[in-house]
Amino acid sequence: MTGCDSFISSVQNLRIKQVVKLRRRSHRDKQGLFIIEGCREIRLAVNNRQMPAWLFFCEDFFQHAGEHELIVQCRELGCEIFKCSTHVFRKISYRARPEGVLAVARQAKLTFDNIRLSRHPLVIIAESIEKPGNLGTILRSADAAGVDAVIVCDQCTDIYNPNVIRASIGTIFAIPVIETSSVDTLAWLREYKIKILAATPHAQKEYTSADLRQGVAIVVGAEHAGLSDFWMNKADLQVKIPMRGQADSLNVAATTTILLFEAVRQRTQPIRP
Repeated sequence: MTGCDSFISSVQNLRIKQVVKLRRRSHRDKQGLFIIEGCREIRLAVNNRQMPAWLFFCEDFFQHAGEHELIVQCRELGCEIFKCSTHVFRKISYRARPEGVLAVARQAKLTFDNIRLSRHPLVIIAESIEKPGNLGTILRSADAAGVDAVIVCDQCTDIYNPNVIRASIGTIFAIPVIETSSVDTLAWLREYKIKILAATPHAQKEYTSADLRQGVAIVVGAEHAGLSDFWMNKADLQVKIPMRGQADSLNVAATTTILLFEAVRQRTQPIRP
């Protein structure tokens, strides 16, 4: 059995009450803390220097995915370890099927200075995304495509929402994620001469015809309203994804993934003139 600093058997424990409160954004912002649940998510956090302050575990829920090794690793890094009863762990878990490990970490507020641009940058600008699952999926696709950064503009969804982290499967810790305004983001893009790509069904050019080999920022907008006029008017390129069925648009995360991997395709197999 993995050693621990203490055993918690009551949901009235003050530390447990504090974790439960972290489900609310107001409390996360006030405390500067957030929840990471799941072995894979916590491991990605640790591997990318997002060190948990506290780690809670319950062996009854372990799925033999390296939980014990993760606990030992976190202890060696100075994390406080708490073993919980089944009842207590269910109280702090936000999953229907808990995996038995949950961490609390301090929020890292990144800025443009934390972005290290490649020779031909590939950046995502996510404007006013409303659903945590969509933002998390965008982050997962961004990591898979090897983007330089994800910039969340005029946010509706907190990047530290537990469902964002879950949908990203922890890849939020693998890439720089910046929260800022559209105005500041535009100034940064212009400074580094990164072109702005916007998808709209009203565009004349299909996305496969646009040259995405140079530095480009793919801008995606809110699920219902789409991109604001601000970004549409500032876009250097407007493209459309052809729709063959009755629907006139795709989910914002699906759109982002399609555009990202078109950029990846072109950079490995350049398009013909």
